[in-house]
Amino acid sequence: MKWFEKFEQFIALPQLSKWFIISCIVGILSGLGSAALLASLEWATNWRESHLWIIALLPIAGFLSGWIYHRYGKKVEAGNNLLLEEIHNPKNIIPLRMAPMVLLGTDITHLFGGSAGREGTALQIAASLADQLTRIFRFKHAERRILLMAGISGGFASVFGTPLAGTIFGLEVLAIGTINHDALFPCLVAAVIGDRITLVLGLHHTVYRHAPLVPTVTPMGLISAIVAGAIFGIVAMIFAKLTHKISHFFKAKISYPPLRPAIGGAIVALSVWAIGSTKYIGLGIPTIVDAFNTQLPPWDFAAKIVLTALTLGAGFKGGEVTPLFFIGATLGNALSLILALPAPLLAGMGFVAVFGGAANTPIASTLMGIELFGLESGVFIAISCVMSYVFSGHAGIYSSQRISSSKYSFMSIDE
Repeated sequence: MKWFEKFEQFIALPQLSKWFIISCIVGILSGLGSAALLASLEWATNWRESHLWIIALLPIAGFLSGWIYHRYGKKVEAGNNLLLEEIHNPKNIIPLRMAPMVLLGTDITHLFGGSAGREGTALQIAASLADQLTRIFRFKHAERRILLMAGISGGFASVFGTPLAGTIFGLEVLAIGTINHDALFPCLVAAVIGDRITLVLGLHHTVYRHAPLVPTVTPMGLISAIVAGAIFGIVAMIFAKLTHKISHFFKAKISYPPLRPAIGGAIVALSVWAIGSTKYIGLGIPTIVDAFNTQLPPWDFAAKIVLTALTLGAGFKGGEVTPLFFIGATLGNALSLILALPAPLLAGMGFVAVFGGAANTPIASTLMGIELFGLESGVFIAISCVMSYVFSGHAGIYSSQRISSSKYSFMSIDE
């Protein structure tokens, strides 16, 4: 039977069959979790915008959210960083309570007027549900690592409607400079199934305007794309570092955890009152859509950075990615005033490039841009995402993301 062992495909087939079934289950769980999240956030956003007085209660909501996690959620409070840590060093099965707690916490954030996203919540719901399969199949460390990566891919793909980007995100987000392909097949299956489940359940993702005319790649257009990408990366770095610094400040100055989001919520609520607009809180989808259609105030991206960093740094629950979409799209819109590229194209480039720089995932962000804005914009999107990745440094929104190798061949960076 030694001749049989020469055909590695026959050896791999049983394992691939096993992981196909498991990944389908992970995709279904991811899709169901994202569907619940998307539906609840839509309701929370609509209710808040119809009853703006509720924003005044944001400090109370922050205290309640902080108290729930302080009392019942200390083991899952690290959120996405806990997922990354468990993938790097598998130890304990993620408690099932993470899913309902982060869903509740995120809904509270959006209902009462915090500025946050949904990606972090989707990843935590999907991965925590998927990890329960470890008890059933008795996975060892290596298999559990693949399971969690598939959960991350399924959660990302199902919440944004981007299965290709979701597949690569689950592989790329773990470490800067390294992508392991052993989980590629499970991540792809979970991402595709997760995305289909949300669509079957009637949840629809926002459709963004494609650039009506994508220019050819001229020297001036190439230079403009490179400059834009560099700016996107620097802004991504500012957002990540500001969020971490605010978090460290609140933890250093306020010893009782529930008071942190309470005080942060008071500052955010007062800021919304002072600005006189709710465009910078919540997901900000209407403003993101406007960035592709009309010229916006050039300071919109800066306002979103401050309110989101304050919301998340103070301890409210939610993701960073949709606010990064807002920051990138509005920044690209502003850059159209000085760069030789059309505003819809720059908005799409910024949409994915700021996210790619902040998460250190240039390949996933490039694929997301192509999925959302079309292949015809692919060259400009890829340039902006790569430049953003290069210029964002080695900081990022995920503190448990590892540095496998430096972004620069001429500079060594320690883990």
